[in-house]
Amino acid sequence: MAMLEVSNIHTYYGNIHALKGISLTVEKGEIVTLIGANGAGKTTTLSSICGLTKPRQGTISLEGRDLTSVKPHDIVTMGVSMVPEGRGIFARLTVAENLDLGAYSRTPNRQEAEKDLEEIFSLFPRLKERYSQVAGTLSGGEQQMLAMGRAIMAHPRLLLLDEPSMGLAPILVQSIFDIIKSINQRGTTILLVEQNALMALSIASRGYVLQSGQIVLSDTAHNLRENEMVQRAYLGAG
Repeated sequence: MAMLEVSNIHTYYGNIHALKGISLTVEKGEIVTLIGANGAGKTTTLSSICGLTKPRQGTISLEGRDLTSVKPHDIVTMGVSMVPEGRGIFARLTVAENLDLGAYSRTPNRQEAEKDLEEIFSLFPRLKERYSQVAGTLSGGEQQMLAMGRAIMAHPRLLLLDEPSMGLAPILVQSIFDIIKSINQRGTTILLVEQNALMALSIASRGYVLQSGQIVLSDTAHNLRENEMVQRAYLGAG
């Protein structure tokens, strides 16, 4: 049984048919990536999975449990966390307060909370240095680290990442992707949406290509990197 199974979902924004029969699976322990141009439906796919945008048709299940009618906050308690495009941190709160909010669904005791923070600081040492700082004053890279750290505080089994490299300097992009690999190696399954297809395919095991709300190609990451259409459309090949 797949950890995540999305089957023939159709999602709309009003009368706009955004997702037109999306089906995909993510196995436990994998990094799976969704690649595609702006407007292809990548973010809508993640929003549908975490309950923010309900499909009108199709099913979404987590280890066999139907998520289709579950409220977003209950999906978090079931083990799914999302780092949204644009980070979505609470800019007026401190780093510490943002991280605390990430654990709201678990209400850990003091000992558990301290252990959680140690884990976050091992992944993101910069956050320890900025612990008391107001989040809105962090750099873009630090804000991305905070958004990821806040999501991890919920102890997700499945982490949804939406454009984690957006707006970051190239040197920070490599750092963020190294951290994503480390999170995965610690046992968290990851579904990654990323316009930097080359980086995404370098760390993923499998991938799906979305165009106009439909999956047009799925394969191993290695095969997608070698695919002529993918190279031409997403990897900058001539």
